Amino acid sequence: MRKTMFLLALLAIQQTAFAEMPKTADGHFVDENGMTLYTFDKDTTPGQSACTGGCATAWPGAMADAYDKPSGDWTVIPSADGKKQWAYKGKPVYRFAKDTRAGDMKGDGFKDMWHTAKP
Repeated sequence: MRKTMFLLALLAIQQTAFAEMPKTADGHFVDENGMTLYTFDKDTTPGQSACTGGCATAWPGAMADAYDKPSGDWTVIPSADGKKQWAYKGKPVYRFAKDTRAGDMKGDGFKDMWHTAKP
């Protein structure tokens, strides 16, 4: 009986646990692994990504898991491939494929259209 109660409690905790939403580090947003997040100037329609095809390969969306819950200015929007992508104040956020380590910001200012995402 005690083991069953423990397993039920553990299951309840697992079902309410959420992956971390993006957070702030050194004045800009990063994902749960410390990878820099970016915004794209061509994203002009709130809640919709303009980065598709080859763009999405170089700039993959910061994806949310099915169990992630939006909070405050953070929302979850449909990504170009139909999955869930994080957005800050309606603006999708992305990673940069050439950032290989936490703290890299190689995409900041890329083609004057990509910028580190900031609060």
